Amino acid sequence: MKLSTFFRVATTAVCFAGAVMAQAQPTPPATPPAAPAAPAVWSAGGITFSGLIDGYYSFNANHPASRNNNLRNFEVKANQFSLNMTKFTLEHDADPVGFKLDFGFGRAWEIFHATDPAGTDVVRYIPQAYITFKPKNAGGLQIDFGKFYTSAGAELTENNLTWNYGRGYLYTNGPYYHTGLRINKPVNDKFAVGLQVVNGWNNVEDNNSGKTFGFTTAFTPNKKFSWYNNYYTGPEKNDTNKGKRNFFDTVVNLNPNDKASFYVNFDYGQENKVGNGDATWVALGLSSRFQTTEKTALAVRYEHYNDRDGFITGQTQKLNTFTVTGEYKWVEGLLARLEYRRDWSDKPYFDRGNTLASWKNQDTVTLGIVAFFGPKR
Repeated sequence: MKLSTFFRVATTAVCFAGAVMAQAQPTPPATPPAAPAAPAVWSAGGITFSGLIDGYYSFNANHPASRNNNLRNFEVKANQFSLNMTKFTLEHDADPVGFKLDFGFGRAWEIFHATDPAGTDVVRYIPQAYITFKPKNAGGLQIDFGKFYTSAGAELTENNLTWNYGRGYLYTNGPYYHTGLRINKPVNDKFAVGLQVVNGWNNVEDNNSGKTFGFTTAFTPNKKFSWYNNYYTGPEKNDTNKGKRNFFDTVVNLNPNDKASFYVNFDYGQENKVGNGDATWVALGLSSRFQTTEKTALAVRYEHYNDRDGFITGQTQKLNTFTVTGEYKWVEGLLARLEYRRDWSDKPYFDRGNTLASWKNQDTVTLGIVAFFGPKR
């Protein structure tokens, strides 16, 4: 699923103009209202702009002849410099109609769209493209239509928005994006529900005539705790609606203070009518991030992935991965991450030298550099 070139990253900074406060006049003896805030530097005509450039060097101790890291979705190239992704985004807040449009380039987007029935010639350049409608006096109701990132999972797609440089198994083997309709509605200021009707997993064009339904909840009682649930169900096999894929994902976030953050992510999946029965997989992810200084941070992640019937990885196995990532922020908009990761299985699966699927573990060290600009969202 889920380029070998040198990269140069330009440093950019997120910058907003402050509000200009008017001075009090001697007559009349009242202070006039503040002048309107100047528009953000990265905006024009109500449209905001943002983007990133992301590249890396990954060393694989197995020295695979393929020069590929197994079970990776973005940092896939081994023992070479690589461009991961570039992205440029245009966005307009719904008032009541808005939109979001991403343009993407790089190997990450090829992998992101590798299984799309529409092919990668066009869709790989457009990570997201959807319109948003927020009816007035509708209690926060939001309707999105188009192509959008999945609601499932704890990790996000862009490296400036997530904790580790490389993604774990739960992200890599879950859905990346959907195409269709998404509705979200706050029930109150702490709880929201959502409904999605989409083509399926990772497809702009559907591979059958059935539709996948997504049901979401978000419980955010305060800034220190949040709980998200996602359930997707629908046919995902090519040219048939027989047998549904059921996927449940839950994420608990804990933020005890502004220096430490934690999450727990659990997935359960089942594909019906595979061979003579059903295929299931179960996964658990634990992660933490610590802001050690103003410029440095440390993130640690562990995941266990039980592919009970070999439906996801191609063979029955129990996988584990441990990742530790050190981050250094030079300036706002430019960061570097040095990451050690170990993957291991109870069965030979990883490439070593010229021999495919011959080793039970894989150790990598990756240096990634990410430059980004525009408003944080």
